[in-house]
Amino acid sequence: MYYYLVALVVIGLDQLTKWLVVRRMTEGESISIIDNVFYLTSHRNQGAAWGILQGQMWFFYIITLIVIVGIVYYMQVHAKGHTLFSLSLAFMLGGAIGNFLDRVFRKEVVDFLNTYIFSYDFPIFNIADAALTIGVALLLIYMYLDERKAKKENKNGSNSAQHT
Repeated sequence: MYYYLVALVVIGLDQLTKWLVVRRMTEGESISIIDNVFYLTSHRNQGAAWGILQGQMWFFYIITLIVIVGIVYYMQVHAKGHTLFSLSLAFMLGGAIGNFLDRVFRKEVVDFLNTYIFSYDFPIFNIADAALTIGVALLLIYMYLDERKAKKENKNGSNSAQHT
């Protein structure tokens, strides 16, 4: 249940920040936070990451609903008792729902976090996108650690079988 609260916090923070951007900034407006590194830039996106599949809302509705159902299923069935796995899914759930709400109610996703990494203008993103990225990173870490644990148990199991 705790992990659903994490997802709700992500959704709330995502929607609050998007609401503030829509209410207080004009589209295209940019505010420098750290010159040449980080800006708040009001941007809209009717596609997916990097603007691909522009205007394909029904596709995103269907895919996102499938993803949300899959995440909830994994949280309920497979992630119980696995803190890192559950946390990764909570971040992904919050991020997926955050952008889904934009697509349903605004017919576009509000993006505003604009970073320059070594002079590369990274695509503008939002809290939901960041949560999805964090969730995937945590999932990869969980999978790596789980694989190491399984190999260690397998190695210890085969060593103890040989000594008996």
